[in-house]
Amino acid sequence: MLYLASKSPRRQELLKQLGVEFALVSGETDETPLADETPAEYVARLAREKSAAGQQHCSATDLVLGADTIVVVDSQILEKPQDFADFQRMFNQLSGRSHQVLTAVAVRRGKRLEQALVRSTVFFRPITEAEMTAYWSTSEPCDKAGGYAIQGIAGKFVTHIEGSYSAIVGLPLYETEQLLKRIKE
Repeated sequence: MLYLASKSPRRQELLKQLGVEFALVSGETDETPLADETPAEYVARLAREKSAAGQQHCSATDLVLGADTIVVVDSQILEKPQDFADFQRMFNQLSGRSHQVLTAVAVRRGKRLEQALVRSTVFFRPITEAEMTAYWSTSEPCDKAGGYAIQGIAGKFVTHIEGSYSAIVGLPLYETEQLLKRIKE
């Protein structure tokens, strides 16, 4: 049986696209970055810790998938916005330029661990203050890393991407399928 250690509806929808049956399990972890931890190390650690936390509720033969996605600009991790001012600060950093989205996936079965890290680049067009205010008023940015959902209204700000669209949404489909195949071997 596969368990998804995530509450993210986006990850659930993406995993369904792979045609895999799964159940949800708690995978809560402390998401505080460690001192001197790079963004890539941080997101990979969170995926591992989420899968390990989920594994505590499963048998040794069950598969447990944990994942995390972060937005990075100028080596700074942009978390979920705390309020409108925080959102505005983030969007001013993202407006008219590119940024990275890092998604890490970790799959466990007993003591075995398979993991992947996917880096994608997203390019935003310039965004006006009025557009930021209007977007914030939709509530879409409130619980999203970097304050936006590429699959939602914010898609209109994206000029192009380099990398994996599904990873930007929250779960890289190709890499996830490969991890699941490898761990079953």
